[in-house]
Amino acid sequence: MTETFLIIGLGNPGREYKDTRHNIGFMLIDRIAVRLNAQGMRLQSKAIVTSALYQERKLILAKPQTYMNLSGQSVQGLLNFYKLPMENLIVAHDDLDLPLGTIRIRASGGPGGQRGMASTIEQLGTKDFPRLRLGIGRPPGRMDPKDYVLQQFSKDDMTLLPDVLDRATDAVFEFVMKGLNAAMNKFNGDVREA
Repeated sequence: MTETFLIIGLGNPGREYKDTRHNIGFMLIDRIAVRLNAQGMRLQSKAIVTSALYQERKLILAKPQTYMNLSGQSVQGLLNFYKLPMENLIVAHDDLDLPLGTIRIRASGGPGGQRGMASTIEQLGTKDFPRLRLGIGRPPGRMDPKDYVLQQFSKDDMTLLPDVLDRATDAVFEFVMKGLNAAMNKFNGDVREA
């Protein structure tokens, strides 16, 4: 039987948020969907969902449409619907504490101020599930982090972004095929050092 994995990228729905730093999780899901030629989207458990096969594994790709602060409702709903164990879930999200270009895969952890992760931890009732942290860097000067995450990436950042998304996609594929530890060992770090 084909093993199924749920890959969720966090972000905010709506055109005004499309290319913002907070939506790097959505960007990753889009990149994976393109790489796997995923067909057909549907609305399910408050998320836009598509699926594709990767080397005999079924990947369910999801972008919650609840807005970031309520993402956990969608994550919980999808996990329940597909009856998947936590180890077959990975949640990708932006992270202010990591510079752009750095990705970090973890087996568990707190929300680190990321409200979508706080919602997901609350809804799942545990912080022990795989996550893929995508660095977006800190806001300059005294800018409010809330304003910073809702800004679009700078031109300089946009030149690095495709490499970041490609590396994060490869990390997801490694996770699916070889497990969390293999993905952490191979992909944690800065894309420019890879």
